[in-house]
Amino acid sequence: MINLMYLVLTALLALNVSNEILNAFRTLSSSIDKSNVSIDQRNIDLYNQIKENEKQAGQADKVRPYRERADAVVAEADKMVAYLEKWKKDVVLEAGGYSKTDPKFPDRMDNIDATTDLLVEKKGGNEIKDRISNLRTFLLGQVSANDASEIGPLMPLKIEPAAKDPDHNPTGDWSIGNFEHMPAIAALALFSKYENDVRSSEALVISRLFEEAHAKDLKFDTSIAIAVPTQSYALVGDKIGAQILVGAFNKHNNPVISNLSQGTAKPPVNGVINWETTASGIGPQSVHGVLTLNGEAKQFEFKYTVGSTGASLQLDKMNVFYIGVPNPVTVSAAGYSLQDVYIDPIPNGTITGSLGHYLINMTKPGDITVNIMAKKKEGGTVSVGTSKIRVKYLPDPTAKLGDKSSGTMQAAIFRAQLGPIASMGADFLFDTKFKIVSLSFSEQPKGGEYQGPYTIKMDRGCLFTDNPSIIKLINRSRPGDRVYIEEIRAVGPDGRQRPLNPIILTLN
Repeated sequence: MINLMYLVLTALLALNVSNEILNAFRTLSSSIDKSNVSIDQRNIDLYNQIKENEKQAGQADKVRPYRERADAVVAEADKMVAYLEKWKKDVVLEAGGYSKTDPKFPDRMDNIDATTDLLVEKKGGNEIKDRISNLRTFLLGQVSANDASEIGPLMPLKIEPAAKDPDHNPTGDWSIGNFEHMPAIAALALFSKYENDVRSSEALVISRLFEEAHAKDLKFDTSIAIAVPTQSYALVGDKIGAQILVGAFNKHNNPVISNLSQGTAKPPVNGVINWETTASGIGPQSVHGVLTLNGEAKQFEFKYTVGSTGASLQLDKMNVFYIGVPNPVTVSAAGYSLQDVYIDPIPNGTITGSLGHYLINMTKPGDITVNIMAKKKEGGTVSVGTSKIRVKYLPDPTAKLGDKSSGTMQAAIFRAQLGPIASMGADFLFDTKFKIVSLSFSEQPKGGEYQGPYTIKMDRGCLFTDNPSIIKLINRSRPGDRVYIEEIRAVGPDGRQRPLNPIILTLN
């Protein structure tokens, strides 16, 4: 990855830092930041496994030393990530501050003075180099000498010597080779890459500490399949590798990989299986398979992203378009400015928006293909990507009175209700509303005769006050009465009327 960035940086200087290439660096920086979140979560899960194993009967004395070392690894990795995040902020501020339109990135993405001043002339690069070297030494020192020699070549966190240049860098100074005249946006991408190296190296060490804690175990009652890729973002043609292992195992009892969805698994060594493939296909990729140890099969899965000069479409909400609501999407194409990228017209849909951010409104369900187009510099247009999207009706809401669809409710609270609502629930990401347009209300007083049903039909939405007979029942309701609100129908933004669940309550 770092070698790739050197090549692109050389191209940047030759092209006088075009907007298209700066935007490509911004896309790369965002992609690496997203992959860092995924790696960090896997590290947290594995770290929690070590802590949980320490709590198991008879495991505390054996696991505690490895858990304490894992504590130190997590703490130092977090410090390093925070340190790199501070450098990102310092570079942006030195370059003139954050963009008002995109506050994650600098306003002057092409500023090359900030990195030269902070990281070369003021020796900030030397400090970064020392911190990376010291953290690598510390991480390798937390595992045994044999394990350190095994994972050392796999650890991405390391300092690569800068190439000597007789004109610009005759001594091979690392800071000059990495940061001199580097555009601010490229520096952010490089720091994000360093953070990725920190998290991936942290994963290697924590997984190895997990193995060492159980190296002599012959039996265990809990196991997990762990897949740790050495990188999660690659370009077409790059080699991608991963370590696939069982969380707790005996080094003399090797696991077996089967049903791999892609790539090749090499023979296991000390319980660790190395996997690799050649990157192909654009966008997110998923690898899954089955790991078997002592006759017990565990499924595993990990993901990585393949990039290219093609286009990307990101669904801002989820992987479907819903009918009746605006569906926000973001599109981009590396090598093209946002002004030149657009979405082709969609059957049964309308598109509004510009500069990579669009709202899509659909009218019919089914599967559609979204074509991403770009204007060529020499004239004409070209297709730079496609995405297949499902179009669905909005899911049915849940009818509730207050916050309940069934169970009990205090009589005083019931008498204060204005009418039922159609709730989509807190987990539904779209801001959309349904209104109830008809219902049937009846009540069984405690020890009395069944009353009702009484109906309400109102296009504007139903309130109990729309039917005086219902208000009369509500006002004289008492604990022990049972309330039935049935035949509820609601209308949403797609204009479809749909039946909802009944509401049955016992007053107390």
